[in-house]
Amino acid sequence: MTATSVPAAARDVASRRSTASRRGPASHPRAVARRVVLSLLAVVAALAWLFPVYWMVLSAFTPNALLRQVPPRFLPTDVTWSGFAAVVGSSGFASSLRMSLSLTLVTVVVVLAFAFLAALAISRFRFRGRTSFVLAVLFIQMLPAEGLFIAQYKMLSAVGATVPGVGLNSVLGVSTLYCAAIIPFTVWMLRGFVTGVPADLEEAGMVDGLSRAGAFVRITLPLLAPGLVASGVYAFLQAWNEFTVALVTLPAESAQTLPLWLRGFLNASVNRGVDWAQVMAASTVIAIPVIVFFMVVQGRMTSGLVSGAVKG
Repeated sequence: MTATSVPAAARDVASRRSTASRRGPASHPRAVARRVVLSLLAVVAALAWLFPVYWMVLSAFTPNALLRQVPPRFLPTDVTWSGFAAVVGSSGFASSLRMSLSLTLVTVVVVLAFAFLAALAISRFRFRGRTSFVLAVLFIQMLPAEGLFIAQYKMLSAVGATVPGVGLNSVLGVSTLYCAAIIPFTVWMLRGFVTGVPADLEEAGMVDGLSRAGAFVRITLPLLAPGLVASGVYAFLQAWNEFTVALVTLPAESAQTLPLWLRGFLNASVNRGVDWAQVMAASTVIAIPVIVFFMVVQGRMTSGLVSGAVKG
């Protein structure tokens, strides 16, 4: 009985292999075609996303007279730096750049510090009022920013009258409003990262001889580095591009941020005839710090992820 069953099993295996070999060549071209189609769609989507940026940079280096030609030119021909020279030499650009950098730097540091501690608290600890705190964070996200402008203006005006340097047209005063608007959502971003890192890793490190602080710094913190970088990118973009709050709380021309300066620069250009080359050059200059910051932290995000995985 065994002698007859073994050949039958062998025939069954051979038939399965022959069926798989027949199906392989038919399914392989279909899979390759699917990957090719998806790759082409990804390339088309990337080109559609990059074209506005490319057109902005190209227009910044093109003379204004050539920008009005029909049909437009999609390749650089006559390159000029006059638009950038006009932007950098315009009145108020240097002070607006300093104001934007100061506000953004203070906002990113404060947001990451407070949001990180809050995310750790609601993810790792159980305390009285935890649910109310989480609900308060959610409720703050529902408040429209426009409904707070009058209260924010009066608050900063009153504080500035009492404490000089912390009211309107000040870095500390306006950055406080930025932080209050950005921290709630950043807490939720970091909460997801903190929850994804099990506390057992720290306990294992403590068993191996590390202190609680040492286990957190050497094991947990590298794993949370990608979340901190992502939250820092979000806070940077929100503070750098913010317009409405700055428009209300920075009425002085000497304390304007770059978005406010760009509005004034565009209005001045409209009065003398719009020079789109200069406008695009100004937009490119404002976008450069964002691109540089993202290129720097992108590498940090990858290195932090790999470092945390190895240490864990």
